[in-house]
Amino acid sequence: MHASSVPDVPASPEVTEIERALTRITYTGSRARRHERLMGMAGVPLDRAAVALLRLAADTEPLRPGELAARLGVEASHVTRTVQQLQKSGHVTRVPDPDDRRAHRVELTEAGREAITRIREVGARAMQTALADWSPEELRQLATLFHRMVDDFLAHAAEGEAEPRGVTPAGAARPARPGPDPVTPALTVR
Repeated sequence: MHASSVPDVPASPEVTEIERALTRITYTGSRARRHERLMGMAGVPLDRAAVALLRLAADTEPLRPGELAARLGVEASHVTRTVQQLQKSGHVTRVPDPDDRRAHRVELTEAGREAITRIREVGARAMQTALADWSPEELRQLATLFHRMVDDFLAHAAEGEAEPRGVTPAGAARPARPGPDPVTPALTVR
């Protein structure tokens, strides 16, 4: 986002509160102990970078390492190391790029698909516990509004940039979602 694209007007109190809440949940989710506990419960001994790459690979077609780096917002060298780690552990494999046989794409293996399924199940159970007092209607509203907010953030971030595959421009029809992927790191499992 360019500084010139942000209006020079104060944010509304509601937007300020949303920003504060997102900061709190992001801080909680970035804690190493929290990640280690969730990975222990899932039986998946991977670091946060590896899990982020697995999540992305599970939600997209096989991508080149450079595309993975761009979508994760990290340097290509970080993705290269993480892919090597995930290859050694049997979670991903490299496949020829059909558009350029000199290049390769990263694809989940069966072990990688099983690992991400376990990670998401543990995260969903943790979220279910944290939101146990919410009604089904409140949960539907949260899921709808949260996805809308993320879509709008992504559309705004993509302004002036090449749009990554899978990101729906603002105003375009949004594909049906199988359900929200929980923001698992932000919850405390008891």
